[in-house]
Order: sequence, then C-alpha cells, then structure tokens
Amino acid sequence: MPGHTNPDTPDQLDAVGATYTRGSRQDRAIRELIARTFAPYLTPSDRALQLGFSEGVDTELLTPLVGSLDVVEGSRLFHDDLAARALPKVRPILSMFEDFTPPAGEPPYDAVFAVYVLEHVADPAAVLAMARRVLRPGGKLFAVVPNARALSRQLAVHMGLLGHAYELTAHDHHHGHRRVYDRPAFNRDLEAAGFRTVAQGGVMLKILADFQLDRLMELGILGASQINGLYRLGLEHPDLCGSLFSVCEADARGKDAP
Repeated sequence: MPGHTNPDTPDQLDAVGATYTRGSRQDRAIRELIARTFAPYLTPSDRALQLGFSEGVDTELLTPLVGSLDVVEGSRLFHDDLAARALPKVRPILSMFEDFTPPAGEPPYDAVFAVYVLEHVADPAAVLAMARRVLRPGGKLFAVVPNARALSRQLAVHMGLLGHAYELTAHDHHHGHRRVYDRPAFNRDLEAAGFRTVAQGGVMLKILADFQLDRLMELGILGASQINGLYRLGLEHPDLCGSLFSVCEADARGKDAP
C-alpha cells in the first residue's frame, strides 16, 4: 500500500525462514487437508495469488487446482528457490506482501491464498487490504491461521506448559509468530478488512504437538485413516482443530455496511 512502512525486512524473513522444519510429515498432511478443503471453491481457470512460498508444499498442492499461480515472497532465499524450480503455471514475484502491486495492465485475481501468513506479519490489516485490492469482484480470499483453542494447546495449559491458550510458545517465537488467533479474532480481522465469510471451520482436530504428531507418523501409529478421521472429526469440532480456515469474498457494500 502507498506510503506503508514495514518493520520486516528481507534479511529478517530469511532468518525466520531458516528456522522452518523441512520434510515434516504432519505439516505435509495438514497442507494436503487445506488444499482438499479449498478445492470445491476453485476452478481450473482461476488466476490465483499465493502469499509466501516457504518449502513449496502449498504451491505444489494448489497449482493443479487453478489456471495460473503467482507467488509473492518477501524472503530472497525462498523466492530464489522457487525461481530455480521453474514450475509450470507458477510465476515468482519478490515483494513484501503489504507492498505488492500486480504488474500494470494485468487483470485482478480470482483467488488469493494466505495460508499461515496472518500470524507472522506485523500488520495483518495491511496484508488483508492488499488482498482485497488485488481481487476481482466476487474473487475469494482463502486464509488459514493456527488456532489458539486447539486441543493440543488446551492440553498444554492443563499440563502447566502454557499459562493460557493464547500465550506464544518458544516454538512460536522461534518461527516468527506474532499472534495466535481464535475464531472471533480471526473473523474480526477479516470483517474489518471488508471481507464476507463464505465458509469457515477447522482443519484437523489436533491432539498433540507438532513434533509428537511427526513421531507418531514416523512410527506408523498415525496413518492416513487416522488423519482422515481427525479431519472429519474436526469438521464437527472446529474449535479443537489445530488450524482455522476461512473462505471469503470482498463485501461489495464496503466494510462499514451493517
């Protein structure tokens, strides 16, 4: 956005990106479930924008669901990794999210993906304003954030590992998280930015911490049938899921409309 000053820098993003765990089985599983959740709202002709590349799992899973995918990335390391892969239908763009403007003369996007973005950025409102600005009328925002009320976090509170469910853990700080959302807070940010919710819910009931789920999957205790069961159970109990999702449209009435 014009005149926006972002306290983050590409160097800071590179430093945070270096902390990410590569090849996590549970992370791959949850991202596959996210793509599965979003697929019914996408068409093969959609012109889409993805915020962030990271390890590239989301790009791999989302590309087959749309016609083209621009990936805007503030980290030079992640951007260069994507550019080196030369993926079909995918265009890498180096820019901070808040400052991104589509190339002149190009049509607006049909879909914007903000998967595990809003908990990281200094100013979620600025990122959401950009997303609304680049979407066509009727285009959709697909957003996912970690859930403060996840069963695993509530368990950690009762084990004395967290003082409360909204406390940022050492793991959160290490990976550059600035906040943790519950459903009301997530909805407030989306509505304040002028988005109308089309669908919302939780992605996979989360029973234990990430590293514990990874270990259970390595041992073969937690397999595809259990993951699918936790996903389906999470649709019934979204407040206990590890992540919250929203599918939104820009509200044509304006964000101040009743």
